[in-house]
Amino acid sequence: MSNWTESANSLEKTFKFETFEAAMLFMQQAAIKISELDHHPTWTNTYNRLHVVLQTHDAGNSVTQKDRDLAHILDSLYLAE
Repeated sequence: MSNWTESANSLEKTFKFETFEAAMLFMQQAAIKISELDHHPTWTNTYNRLHVVLQTHDAGNSVTQKDRDLAHILDSLYLAE
């Protein structure tokens, strides 16, 4: 996991893309993997940036292996861009 910040019981990262459309495509591709994990991040998109916050609600809003797994998946998708 590169450049993820762990604080306040969450993992956070901002991804930057060339265009708004590229950010939207990434979100669509990530949504498939996210649904497979049944783990849903908090994310905010503004133009070409996507800010992601990961924490496991079922574990008292703390960081679990499920969050680390999703962070790794998101990083892998991003690097494949």
